[in-house]
Amino acid sequence: MATPLLQLRDVGLVDGRRRLFEHVDLGLEPRARACLVGRNAAGKSTLLRILAGQTQPDDGERLAASGLTVALVAQEPTVEAASLEQYAAVRGAPLHAARAMLTAFGLDPAAPARSLSGGEARRAALAAAFAADPDLLLLDEPTNHLDILAIDILEERLARSRAAVLVVSHDRAFLERVTTSCFWLKGRRVRRLEGGFARFENWADKLADEDARGARRLDVAIAQDQRWLARRVTARRARNEGRLRRLMALRAQKAEQLGQAQGAIRPGAARGERSGRLVVDAVGLAKAFGERRLLAGFSTRITRGDRVAIVGANGSGKTTLVRLLLGEIAPDSGTIRLGANLQIAYVDQLRGDLAPGATVVEALTPAGGDQIMVGGAPRNVGAYARDFLFDDEQLRQPVESLSGGERNRLLLARILARPSNLLVLDEPTNDLDVETLDVLEAALSDYEGTVILVSHDRDFIDRLATSTIALDGRGGFVETPGGWSDFVRQNPGFLQAPNLDRPATPARPVQARRPPSPSAKLSFGETRRLAELESQIASLPTRIAQVERRLADPDLYLRDAHEFAALTTLLGEIKAALAAAEDEWLALEERRDRLAKSVP
Repeated sequence: MATPLLQLRDVGLVDGRRRLFEHVDLGLEPRARACLVGRNAAGKSTLLRILAGQTQPDDGERLAASGLTVALVAQEPTVEAASLEQYAAVRGAPLHAARAMLTAFGLDPAAPARSLSGGEARRAALAAAFAADPDLLLLDEPTNHLDILAIDILEERLARSRAAVLVVSHDRAFLERVTTSCFWLKGRRVRRLEGGFARFENWADKLADEDARGARRLDVAIAQDQRWLARRVTARRARNEGRLRRLMALRAQKAEQLGQAQGAIRPGAARGERSGRLVVDAVGLAKAFGERRLLAGFSTRITRGDRVAIVGANGSGKTTLVRLLLGEIAPDSGTIRLGANLQIAYVDQLRGDLAPGATVVEALTPAGGDQIMVGGAPRNVGAYARDFLFDDEQLRQPVESLSGGERNRLLLARILARPSNLLVLDEPTNDLDVETLDVLEAALSDYEGTVILVSHDRDFIDRLATSTIALDGRGGFVETPGGWSDFVRQNPGFLQAPNLDRPATPARPVQARRPPSPSAKLSFGETRRLAELESQIASLPTRIAQVERRLADPDLYLRDAHEFAALTTLLGEIKAALAAAEDEWLALEERRDRLAKSVP
């Protein structure tokens, strides 16, 4: 292993009367791609500040390589300067580099650095960090407030960067793409996994089971807590398998529904359905603000039990679409029909529904008492709070002292306890740690009503959505059965990111995408692509066999270790290409079958 650029040895820190961590050893090597995960308020941001040299530990030492340059992008960056280009050059970056990086992140370098949205401030801070060309990048929740296109840009920039990287994030898809090692801050200690985030869950479950077994040597109370954790982990994995099967069945239902609804959905088509089955019937919606057209000819039907994700760039009209579907604002044209007996629970982006002076218990039970009604049944408020990872000591803690992630967790706990049959969540995963995401995913999977979800979290959408509606911000739309990965596979280029090296050009208005007519067949491009895939699927197994025969040579490794390593890598790449080709071929074949069945 290479000599670390930066190292913490036996580091500890006390925050007030609370010890955040102790005996922390952590090293970052050149070109490292690591993540730091842990519960909200565990001290991850503080640990990043210690690594950056902005906070001094109470114990231990920080050892940095000579001349090391570090750039920290804070969770809530402060952008202060006359212009964005001056802000981006504040770390000593050349002005041309600052301008180029701001442009790459979709910002105007000459724009004033004031009155920025959360997403703009985040992009400006990231641009400034990359422009400085540091040896080490420390990123604290870098995907918060970024849309999916901006996250793609960030991933591309990280792939190009020569810097070592340590990132704190809740975005599982992002972490799986950019990390090769993980640090877990748990129980005031840091543990290291030599592997990317894709391996984290299984590794964490294994450690939890080991901790539970070791707890038998401790006092009874601690042992009970640890055994409860182990049971929760084991039960969660079993439940996840059942939820996955249920999600696949719901997606198949949604695919059939969309296939049967080719062409414009006509008002009154669902009038014979029993009360409560129809949730939203939208036909031909159009909405513009001045010269800016957000929707044109938009139609969809949402039925009971659907989990509909809405995706698109910031400003593409996602929240506007939600408000249209709920009847909060009127379309310029088209019709909206809401189902009967709807009970709507809405969590918006602002999270402004918590009284700062209230405690956690008071926020959950504003009328007092120790019981909370959940799904029509009474539950002990403490037990319910523990489901959302609050411990008994936090129950009397004031809301204003909670971290952003803890407040979000509390608001979700309160909303999910309310009687509802339509749950609308606008960016629900912001500031949530990985464990809370598991809790939220489980709660939504078990929710018996309908969910409309606005999110940039690709993994969360993949785990939950039965269909995905994408908006291009110019009036165009498309709805795809399944989650984010299904949408991307079936609609390549629909959400096109700007060129990473040139200023983005204003998008020209495009005609709204409507469902194909009942007589539609695969397009010429799709038909040609299907033929290409069939050729690949036929030829790639031969290439795999050729490489495997060369690797079967027992003397190859001793004769040429470099060739052995290269062939091993090549074999993995060819197998991955074959799997991707088979998946894409299957999706196109399923689409062709659906279109054929729709012809009268």
